[in-house]
Amino acid sequence: MIKNPVLTGFNPDPSIVYVDGVFYIATSTFEYFPGVKISSSTDLANWETVGYPLNEPRLLHMEGNPKSTGVWAPCLSYCDGLFYLVYTDMKYWTNPYKDSPNYITTAKDIRGPWSDPVFINCSGFDPSLYHDDDGRKYFVSMEWDYRKTGDDQFSGILLTELDPVGLKPIAKPVNIFAGSPRGLVEAPHIYKKDGYYYLFTAEGGTQYGHAETVVRSKNIYGEYEMHPKVHLICTEGAHDSPLRKTGHGAIAQSKDGRWWFAFLCGRPLDKTMRCPLGRETGINEIIWEDGWPYLKNKTMVPDEYFEGYGEQKPQQPILYDFKSPQFLLDFQSLRSKPKFSVGEDGALRIWGGNSPYCNFGQNSLLRRQTDFNFTASTSFKLSGENFQQMAGLMYRYDEATHYFLRVYNDAETGKSTVGFISADAGAFSIPVETEIPAGGVIHMKLAVKGRRGIFSYSLDGTDYTDIPHEIDVSTLSDDYAQPLGFTGAFVGMCCVDMRDKTSWADFYHFEYIPQ
Repeated sequence: MIKNPVLTGFNPDPSIVYVDGVFYIATSTFEYFPGVKISSSTDLANWETVGYPLNEPRLLHMEGNPKSTGVWAPCLSYCDGLFYLVYTDMKYWTNPYKDSPNYITTAKDIRGPWSDPVFINCSGFDPSLYHDDDGRKYFVSMEWDYRKTGDDQFSGILLTELDPVGLKPIAKPVNIFAGSPRGLVEAPHIYKKDGYYYLFTAEGGTQYGHAETVVRSKNIYGEYEMHPKVHLICTEGAHDSPLRKTGHGAIAQSKDGRWWFAFLCGRPLDKTMRCPLGRETGINEIIWEDGWPYLKNKTMVPDEYFEGYGEQKPQQPILYDFKSPQFLLDFQSLRSKPKFSVGEDGALRIWGGNSPYCNFGQNSLLRRQTDFNFTASTSFKLSGENFQQMAGLMYRYDEATHYFLRVYNDAETGKSTVGFISADAGAFSIPVETEIPAGGVIHMKLAVKGRRGIFSYSLDGTDYTDIPHEIDVSTLSDDYAQPLGFTGAFVGMCCVDMRDKTSWADFYHFEYIPQ
């Protein structure tokens, strides 16, 4: 049996496609660069990261994007030998406006290269592309109405026919579905089966009232009739389910005829109702009865375990080899390409960037927290000689909430200082600082057990001193963020230079141990 979620940690808004015996899932990456994470599997049990298609400024430019903007809800599809990737680069999302340019890029190989993006529109977000069996192509997206308030701002699903080659609109958009009474209709996907067009949409907002709604019509422009249960999946009120916030998803059919629904979910930590692992991706088999899809268990609550085509391999500690570019499949930076190099000795040199509060020019390499219990460790040496030049181990949700165990050198005193920087909902403090001998390699560790996180440091890599300040891990969550966020907890290596941008830190190792 396969345990959900299959993609743990920050992996929201899954779009699934099945091509030549391989399942591919594209998930949102928001302000993390490169954009759109694509994972692959042949058995639904074991997944590997294929890459991030939006890896160049011509495809994605996010410098200055506020937190929880960037790449929202990609759609991955395949038709006539081409992969199509639809994505939004959200520029501003809090009320009353949504600045949401939508693009399409294509590639013959899932690993690229990807074509220059084609701009489609910016009238809403969460777009998808439908390839009809008559050769026509349709762009499907929600519409945002800034004139209204509350749920009514989600004013329906727009269908726009595109030129099948140039991918530019060739018809005016038509509003084909206003949503169910649950409201907040978004994330549309269209599929065709047995003469019906099935429109899948997410509704209820991406919190605990989230759901996936299904309607169908013989005509792609409607009128659409509602699913007998309205929703395919919804865990509102299912307090005993380990998978909550379920909704936003997509379906794919494998070669043996079985159908699979990849969906968004969240796992709250203890009784906090906060999900520091972010919104994750689960999978359930679906069946068809009387022309309608249902979860195989015939309820709207997904199974924690399901039978696919293999068994999950146990997780192993990961000691990253910086000489291999494969390590970058687990690490991302903020908004743009990180400035780093790898030396002949295998050390990863990260140059000092802007402060952890800045929407421009931060320089970090960070990986997802994928487990409730884990240890992350690193070792490095800092070149800087001023308190404005620092490096260390970063544990973050966003610019407003992050925890940074960092060191800086002072050339005047000949000492170094290790200290714990806390940013809690924007409230800045340095509750702990202590002097250490200058010039040597420093080792840092973060141990997380559920809601409790503890930093520690060592001068020899053996004897560690705990930082006497406990982290409330639940603060690193969408649910704690103000306004609501859409990402998850990351941990990694960070270098900051707010003085003259000449300093760097050489990182000698990074290890992540799930527990």
